[in-house]
Amino acid sequence: MRNSPLRIKPYGCVGFLALVGALGAGPVRAHAQDVPATQLDSLRAELEILRARLDSLVGVVGIGQAGPDIQDREEDTTDAIARLREAARAAAGDAAADTVAQGTQEFVGRARSLQALNPEISLNGDLYASIQSDDPSSDNFIPREFELSFVSALDPFTRAKVFLAVEEEGGRIEVFPGDPEEGGEASVGVEEGYVEWVALPGGVGLKVGRFFQQFGQLNRWHSHALQFQSRSLPHLAFIGEGSLTQDGASVHWLLPTGGSGAYEATVEVTRSRNEILFGESHSLSYLGHLNAFWQLSASTDLDLGISALFGDYEDLAGRRGHRLFGAEMSFNWAPPERSLYRGVVVRGGVMFSNPGAVPGLPEPDAALGVWSLAEVRLSRNWIAGGRYEWVENPEDGTESAWLVSPALTYWQSEYVRLRAEYDVLGNPGNTTGQFTLRITFAMGPHKHETY
Repeated sequence: MRNSPLRIKPYGCVGFLALVGALGAGPVRAHAQDVPATQLDSLRAELEILRARLDSLVGVVGIGQAGPDIQDREEDTTDAIARLREAARAAAGDAAADTVAQGTQEFVGRARSLQALNPEISLNGDLYASIQSDDPSSDNFIPREFELSFVSALDPFTRAKVFLAVEEEGGRIEVFPGDPEEGGEASVGVEEGYVEWVALPGGVGLKVGRFFQQFGQLNRWHSHALQFQSRSLPHLAFIGEGSLTQDGASVHWLLPTGGSGAYEATVEVTRSRNEILFGESHSLSYLGHLNAFWQLSASTDLDLGISALFGDYEDLAGRRGHRLFGAEMSFNWAPPERSLYRGVVVRGGVMFSNPGAVPGLPEPDAALGVWSLAEVRLSRNWIAGGRYEWVENPEDGTESAWLVSPALTYWQSEYVRLRAEYDVLGNPGNTTGQFTLRITFAMGPHKHETY
């Protein structure tokens, strides 16, 4: 016979009580004269105990007392057991609630995982092949730059960015004859590395470390994000091939104007380390930048900015002041419903270099430069562009150079971009051409960002 749980039915309880009553009454009366009185009292006490226990069991299970309608209230023992379990859970829940109310809580770990602590890591590559008209077999293939970036939000108020670059010189535009020759060797260094506070009161941001300075708009762009294969001629002549990068502090303020446009101001104090601007001087230099942005319509916006940089230039002849000024504009048209397929970008600006005089030496010449570029998006993947630039020689005010560059870009995706560009450079006594096929690629979350 299989083992099965005890099943107690209402009429079974009543029959059991009747049987107990018969055993405790009839036989005792029949033989009362044969059983001592003390033993009878003991049996009656035990019977009462059994009857009380049975009543308690019936009350817990929920079965009514015996009566004439006991058959109508018959329930399955399984339901009774389920009610018992539910009552036990409720009792346990009440006990847990009492425990929490008394201040005892279950421990919950809140430690961040190691993966969450890792910074965002990306790699950007800038490769190109070129042919120069005056030396077709020289510097044809160059892995110009591999940039490794580390970006991390340290906490809700602070973030850090570090950009390491492996660069190889070659194929660059020589604005004026006699510019320093290219080294040809790969160099490794820190392009940028700074900590930035982004949520200071009053719309103020603070940046400390080594950074691309806010001289205009394009100086903040990394080389792999530029719209052409080099920076503008005025930038090359007045600042150098790379971005204006120095060490110090930068304070950015978004003005609370509340109008239709957005206005921002930037003040930077850095240690002078740009050789073209400051020579051997390592004194402080000061930069100020004002920028205004207006959204003219849902598809059109306009950006205007002015910049000024002050410092000292020092060489064997002595020390003199050096000032560099710039103004630029940016116009962008992109219909919201077709921005992936149609768009126009026009940028332009002017730069003015004004070195100070050294006592006893001829006053150096001031130099002026202008630049302009435009891009038209033809489809989702194809972009046509061109630029024109002109600059005076800061070493000789009687000389100037110009550059014309048509370009065609195939934007395969945000990860891979190919560009064909032809640069025609005219400088004193010479005009040269250079065809460049450039490939940029991105690995990781930091794609072809503009800054």
